[in-house]
Amino acid sequence: MEPTGAVQGLRCPDCETIHPLDADQGCPTCGTACTVAYDYDAVDAAALFDRGAPPRDTAVTTGSQSARGQWQYDALLPFDAADTVTAGEGATPLVAADRLADELSVDSVYIKDESRNPTGTVYDRGMSVAATAIAARAAPEAVEPAALATTGNSGQSAAAYLRRLGVRSYAFVPSRSAFSNKAMINVHGGEMQVVGGRYSDAADAVDEQLAGDYYSLQEFTTPYRQEGAKTLAFELYADLGAVPDVVFVPASTGEVVVGVAAGFEELVTIGVADETPTLVAVQPTGCAPIATAVDSGASAPEPWAVPDTIVGELEVPDPAGGSQAVAALEELDGAAVTVDDDAILESAVAVASNEVIEMGAAGGAAPAGAWRYADDGGFGGDETVVLLNTESGTKTPDILRSHLMGPGG
Repeated sequence: MEPTGAVQGLRCPDCETIHPLDADQGCPTCGTACTVAYDYDAVDAAALFDRGAPPRDTAVTTGSQSARGQWQYDALLPFDAADTVTAGEGATPLVAADRLADELSVDSVYIKDESRNPTGTVYDRGMSVAATAIAARAAPEAVEPAALATTGNSGQSAAAYLRRLGVRSYAFVPSRSAFSNKAMINVHGGEMQVVGGRYSDAADAVDEQLAGDYYSLQEFTTPYRQEGAKTLAFELYADLGAVPDVVFVPASTGEVVVGVAAGFEELVTIGVADETPTLVAVQPTGCAPIATAVDSGASAPEPWAVPDTIVGELEVPDPAGGSQAVAALEELDGAAVTVDDDAILESAVAVASNEVIEMGAAGGAAPAGAWRYADDGGFGGDETVVLLNTESGTKTPDILRSHLMGPGG
């Protein structure tokens, strides 16, 4: 796993040591989760964002098929596009939502529709990078089993990408997770342990049942999942020809917030953009550790004592990337808002009814957060706003329909 291009290796944020790319389970010296280090002076920014050039084809590891997507930005990813494990994730549509723009009284609103990824979720971006890191090892099968705790979507994604490699994977899923995710983990060939209770119980069960003898695909253990998420920022810049003014991101573990923030910061570092957007994290009122930390001025979230939200993907009481997410929001002059479950579900239904796009319950947090932000006087009126739809409506159709058919629906 030799670094290529601008990649220097994995840097420990504590001891500042740069390690090889296969030190992806924490710093060998102090155990801290590492991040990918780049020599930004070596990045050809003009070529990377040449809007006149067609997207580059990237070879799929297991066949001759070609795919286009996030790997066209491999100059700012840890592996070369020719060596990737990909199913064409990324390059998702940015859909204009004019009715929403009128309702929010802003210049324009776009929905970045991550439901178009291979398994219908934003997590395919990071899982493609994480799977590529495994494939780059001299003996990929030596990492077995790969495992993670998941609220559902990332487990489905992991099962799909690891199966392509022929690597056995385990997903530890709380019993409250959506049936569709549980079913598709098995359909993709992954092994699953359903754990009674909530996400925290599933996280505890990984070490309890595997006794530490596994390769972790957990966000902020592997450094590669947030690397995939940052390509959202690159695509938004490429599609709009500029950085948007405000981006709303549903927040759970902090992975997507941190990744998107890093992507925008890299655009500034390499001289492509002059500024970063305002990043707004959105969490349900019943489980909002990141938003509460931001509001209180704390540097790290306190674990949420009694999580209570129907939006299972966002019910993460002790987010692994909580402190990183808080720092990222501060760096991007960001904010965090909380919204009730009813507002989240109503927003997802409204988008499906008026803008064609099918949002899952978690995705509905983005427009709900934008409406809340508008009510609080956050917009000036001339903004370009992006709402991140993190998942397909097919993930939670029963929840959305129940809301629609309920009292007053």
